[in-house]
Amino acid sequence: MGIYHKYTCISFRPRQSSDKDYISIVSGTTGCWSSVGRISGKQEINLQSPQCLTKVGTPLHELMHAVGFLHEQNRHERDGYISIAWQNILRGDRFSFPEETIKINRCFIGHTNNFDKASKDETNGFSVPYDFRSVMHYSKTAFSTNGQPTIIPRESAMGSKMGQRDGFSRGDITKINNMYGCPEKTPGYKEPNLTGPPNGETGGNNIAENIIGGILSIFTGRDEEN
Repeated sequence: MGIYHKYTCISFRPRQSSDKDYISIVSGTTGCWSSVGRISGKQEINLQSPQCLTKVGTPLHELMHAVGFLHEQNRHERDGYISIAWQNILRGDRFSFPEETIKINRCFIGHTNNFDKASKDETNGFSVPYDFRSVMHYSKTAFSTNGQPTIIPRESAMGSKMGQRDGFSRGDITKINNMYGCPEKTPGYKEPNLTGPPNGETGGNNIAENIIGGILSIFTGRDEEN
């Protein structure tokens, strides 16, 4: 969370009794997932241990959902950069999950699929081009049913850049700050050495259990592989 505090204008603090809407970080056995944007009342982010707690990027990814962002591969303009191999996606992830709840608000409409292309009204790149290095991008074999690619980059060299969970890309920081109106905080961010995707989707540690944050809303459901 310190990265959010240092390089964005988003801050998280312990929940107070007067806070009606809040984020609760839990460690259930259902993987790594978050709602997108603000929902009313208790809003859970699940970080299963240890799978979601070994690289810092997974908590950053789930918190970035909570503050209002979809996956990078959901962007409306994604077809110019990637194609989706639907036949290789695990059936449960092609159609999301039966228990998934959908919440609709003024900014987004129901978007239940981790691989769907969103409409122009559902996504906003905030002046950042499509970012293969984003912590919000899936790896090329994410949720594969057969080990074959589920996301195929138009430029093959980009395949090794997708799915990193080492930290924010500079584009991630730029999008957050442009969305929340504090672009002056972006220049201080130095992008870490971003490697390829981990063996499974993993994250970081030392996360407070109850924090305040988030705006907007839409969906819940398993987000990261584990």
